[in-house]
Amino acid sequence: MKTFDHLNVIGLREWIALPALGIGLIRAKIDTGAHTSALHASQIQTFERDNQTWVRFVAHVGQRGQRTQPCEALVVDRRKIRSSNGQVQERLTICTTMVLGDQCREVEFTLTCRKAMRYRVLLGCNALLAAQLVINPGLRYVQDKPQTSTALTGQPEGLEP
Repeated sequence: MKTFDHLNVIGLREWIALPALGIGLIRAKIDTGAHTSALHASQIQTFERDNQTWVRFVAHVGQRGQRTQPCEALVVDRRKIRSSNGQVQERLTICTTMVLGDQCREVEFTLTCRKAMRYRVLLGCNALLAAQLVINPGLRYVQDKPQTSTALTGQPEGLEP
């Protein structure tokens, strides 16, 4: 019998932080069928800074969209993403620090409208592979919420990113 004792276990839903975007806590749904992670964003506008393409957007962090956070990030790619309903959409992709439990990782997120979805963040398998996480779909919120110091700095105390 194979054991997974040496690997971290997460549930189908977890609390994460995106400190570089100013997002201290947000609920995320784990989706192993998605390659890339997605963040609910509106008012998406690209602009130039230091000869690079950046994006300015409003992230929706509350369950019903009441809380928002203005954000800016470097655009790392434009990707064609096929959604679960089969539609293809071109999305801007950013890379930002994500804190899950006591781990801090650089993760790529596509920016898209998820207002019809219950969870404002979808974590795809690419975000989970490097961390060697085991997903127990019968569990939720296994990992502790990112601590205040971690959520603000993106650096868990005593750990390297």
